[in-house]
Amino acid sequence: MNPEIPSIRRIWGIAWPIIISLLAQNIVGVTDTAFLGRVSEVALGASAIGGLFYIILFMIGHGFTTGVQILIARRFGEKNYKEIGHIFDNSFYFLAIASIIITAFIYFLGAGILKPVVSSDAIYQGASTYLSYRVFGLFFAMIGLLYRAFYTGIAYTRYLSISSAIMAVVNIVLDYLLIFGKAGFPEMGIAGAAIASAISEFCALVFFVIVTQKTSRVKPFGLFRMLKPNFAIIKSTLGISVFIMIQFVLSLSVWFVFFLIIEKMGERPLAISNIGRSVYMFLMIPGWALCSVTNTLVSNALGEGKPSLVLPITFRIMKFSMAMLLSIIVIAALVPKFILGVFTNDAALVQAAIPTFYVILTALFFFSLMSVLFNAVLGTANTKVTLLIEVITLAFYVLYTWFIAIKLHQPVEIAWTAEWIYAFILGLLSFIYLKKGKWQYKNI
Repeated sequence: MNPEIPSIRRIWGIAWPIIISLLAQNIVGVTDTAFLGRVSEVALGASAIGGLFYIILFMIGHGFTTGVQILIARRFGEKNYKEIGHIFDNSFYFLAIASIIITAFIYFLGAGILKPVVSSDAIYQGASTYLSYRVFGLFFAMIGLLYRAFYTGIAYTRYLSISSAIMAVVNIVLDYLLIFGKAGFPEMGIAGAAIASAISEFCALVFFVIVTQKTSRVKPFGLFRMLKPNFAIIKSTLGISVFIMIQFVLSLSVWFVFFLIIEKMGERPLAISNIGRSVYMFLMIPGWALCSVTNTLVSNALGEGKPSLVLPITFRIMKFSMAMLLSIIVIAALVPKFILGVFTNDAALVQAAIPTFYVILTALFFFSLMSVLFNAVLGTANTKVTLLIEVITLAFYVLYTWFIAIKLHQPVEIAWTAEWIYAFILGLLSFIYLKKGKWQYKNI
C-alpha cells in the first residue's frame, strides 16, 4: 500500500464533518417538505418548484465557491498560505455584490419568470410566494458557501458540521412556529417555511464569522485583510469557477425542467417527485461528502506535484463510497413506508410513492460511484471539460425524460429512471477523460 495515498481513516476524518454538515443542511429541506406535506399537496408541490428555482440561484454561488475550493486546496498543497487569504477576500467581494443583484432581480421579476412555465395556478401562486421570501437568504447562503470552501480546501472541516447544525435547529423551530402559527406566531404556511430557511442561513453565517475570528489555526491565511479588490485575482478565480457555475446552474435548470415535465403529469406525480427529491438528496449525503473530499485531495495532490496519486486516490474513495451507500440502500429498502412517512402523513401518497422510492435507491448506488469520478476531474481544475461532460450528460437526461413522460405517458417512477441514464453517462465520460486526458499538465 502506497503510504502517500490517503488512508480510509484520513478520508473519513475529512468526510465525517462534511457528512454531518450536509445532514444538517438537508434537514432544512426535509423539514420544509415534512411540514408542508401536512399542509396540502399543493403546498408540497409549490415548495418543490419554488425551492428548485432558489437552488438554481444558490448554485451560482456554489459553482463559484467550488472553484474557490479547488484554488485554495491547490495553494494549500503548495503551502502558499498568504495567497489563500487573497483568494478568500476577493471572492467575498464578488459574492456579496452578485448575491445582492440577484436578490433584487428575483424579488421583482421572479413571479413573472415562473408564470409561463407552471400550469397549475395554485402551484404558481404558492411557488411565487415561497420564492419572494426565500430569496432574502441568498446573501447569507453564498457567504456561508465561501467559508465552507475555505475550510474544505484546507481539509479542516470540523466547523462545517456545527454551522449546519445551528442552521437545522433554527429552521426546525421556526418552521413549526411559522408554518402552523404556534406560540403566538401568525400561521403563514408556505411563506413561513421560506422565512424560516432564510433566517437559519443567517444564523449559520454568524457562527462562521465568530469562530473564524477566534481560531488561531486560520491566522496564517490572513483572511479579511480587506485590501482593495484585486481584479486580477477575481478574474483568475472566475477563470476556474465560471465553467462550474454554468455547469451547476445548467444541471439544476435541467432538474427544474424535469419537475416541470412531471408537473404536466398532475399534482400527485409532482408531490411524489418532491418527496423523491428530498429522499434522494438526504440519502446521498455520504456520497456528496466524499465527492467534496475527492475534489480537495485531488487538488492537494496536484499542488504537491504528485499527479500519479490522482487515480489511486479516486479509486480508494470510490470503494469507500460504494460500501457506505450500499449499507444505507439496504436498510432504506427494508423500511420504505417509514422513510416516506417522514415527508407526509397521507397514507395514499406514501403508497403511491413506493415504486419511485425503489427507483431512487438504485440510482443512488450508481450515482455515488460516478460522481466521485466526476469530482476527480473537477479537482484537476479542467472545468471546461467538466462542463462539456455535464452538457452531454444532461442532453441525454432531458431527452430521455421527455420521451418517457410526455411521449410515452409512462408513470412517474419510470420517468425517474432518467437518473440511471445520468449517472452512467457522467461516470463513463469522466473515466475516459481521467484515463486518456492531459489533465496532469493543467496549471492554475
